[in-house]
Amino acid sequence: MTNGGGQRWRTATLLAVPVAFLGYFFAYPLATITVRGLTTDGSLDLSVVRDVVTDPTLQGVALFTLWQAILSTLLTLAVGLPVAWVFARFDFPGKRLLSALTLVPFVLPTLVVATAFVNIVGPRGMLGVDLTGTLGIIVLAHMFYNVAIVVRGVGSFWSTMDPRIEEAALTLGATRWTAFRTVTLPLLTPVIIATGTLVFLFSFTSFGVVLVLGDLVHTTIEVEIYRQTTAFLRLDVATTLAVLQILGVGALLAIYAGLERRSGSPFSQRFAPAPRPARGAERRSVAVILISAIVLIGGPIVLLVVRSFRNPDGSIGLANYRNLIDLPSTSSAFIDPAEAVTNSLVFAGAALVIALGIGVALAAAMSVASRPTSRAVDIFVMLPLGTSAVTIGFGFLVALDWPVDLRGTAILIPIAHALVGIPFVVRTTGPALRGVRQQLRDAAATLGATPWRSFRSLELPLIRPALLVGAAFAFAISMGEFGATSFITRPASPTIPIAIFRYLGQPGPVPFGAAISLSVLLMIVTAIAVATIDRVGSASTAEHGAGPRTEADGR
Repeated sequence: MTNGGGQRWRTATLLAVPVAFLGYFFAYPLATITVRGLTTDGSLDLSVVRDVVTDPTLQGVALFTLWQAILSTLLTLAVGLPVAWVFARFDFPGKRLLSALTLVPFVLPTLVVATAFVNIVGPRGMLGVDLTGTLGIIVLAHMFYNVAIVVRGVGSFWSTMDPRIEEAALTLGATRWTAFRTVTLPLLTPVIIATGTLVFLFSFTSFGVVLVLGDLVHTTIEVEIYRQTTAFLRLDVATTLAVLQILGVGALLAIYAGLERRSGSPFSQRFAPAPRPARGAERRSVAVILISAIVLIGGPIVLLVVRSFRNPDGSIGLANYRNLIDLPSTSSAFIDPAEAVTNSLVFAGAALVIALGIGVALAAAMSVASRPTSRAVDIFVMLPLGTSAVTIGFGFLVALDWPVDLRGTAILIPIAHALVGIPFVVRTTGPALRGVRQQLRDAAATLGATPWRSFRSLELPLIRPALLVGAAFAFAISMGEFGATSFITRPASPTIPIAIFRYLGQPGPVPFGAAISLSVLLMIVTAIAVATIDRVGSASTAEHGAGPRTEADGR
């Protein structure tokens, strides 16, 4: 067999199980709800689509979904770009700690983010002002949640740009603003648009934040799918909304993939230029940006922790944490936190194993596949990340009764979580696997090594740091997933986010305090995952160097 034939065989072998998994647990449910939403008695019927599109209330929901996503994206870019500039160009004390802090909001469960803002400006908020049900609080929460995308995405690219290009414009008499506007900004525009598209996508499909902070005054398509299914039992309307959202998300992901491939710059360097200390007037700008970032990003987190130690009677103590043990015995409406924590850990462990197995196989296949095949797989892999979690959960309930009815089983929970974790595993391990030269694989095969032995002894040691980062992402995502879980969870298998949502829905200061303290506990688990991501990522960079940035790295 020729080398090309062997490569195609290896690609097909690696893709077999992941494609079957994603086909059954992702593509099949989406296709099922699409067919059921557009057919009646086996024939195409667009009457429900027409009714949904022409319904003034649902039109308002769609317009609000679009409008809040645009505002959230603009605010996130406005806050994130200055911070990205500081991290890309300057060195300062505590930079590594602050870099990790910027990542915390993104991996925080959306329900914790919503709880943090309810704690500040909710009905029982610390500021004494109730802003729930307003557009402003939703946009602020989305900015808080998504700013890491801009800081990490734009900042990492910005750090590879040769600063001498802008300095040359300054020596020719241009002001700093003119040099930035005419030289740097055009080079950054593709990556800014790509990250902005991702922020828009996450804001467009937001569920937990809008469900809690919108207070049913403002709802998005995501929340409306949930309401139509659980409150009104209008499965036809929910299905139609899900189909329309899938089409929109698919278009956005196609745009994002194209922009990301074009985000490379001919002026980027082989190695990132070393950041330098701020000088002169730069110090003031850097200080203002960093202080503002600390307040905007760290403020809600710190206030959430502080509030967890304020007892229901106003005193300081641990009553909220003790109530986590006492509440379940007072009413059947309350979930046992110990049970929720145990379930979340079990589900997260299972989701981690699934995401690693499927994600590494996909990344390995993409590393040896032809460029068109690799790009097609990449888009397919990214689809679960951009697809509504509510739609995934809804699709599970509608479709997964064949060939075996899985709808009443708890196994669907880690599978749903893994669908969101797989893209992160692929994105972290993919570049490491692409860095392994094909000649090394061929040499191992010549010496008689099987593909599995070659992977275990040659490639696995090289990708271990990236694998740990992907595992930490998958674990943290599973611990905090709420959208799909809210559909497929059963009373016997509650998770921490389900318990937090249940507590937030109960009147009185005692359940609210319990929701706050449980959110803090979930945040601590997430912070540990973030620390692992940052520590392993930094160690990997220090060991292997920044390395060249290729077009494949920006895929």
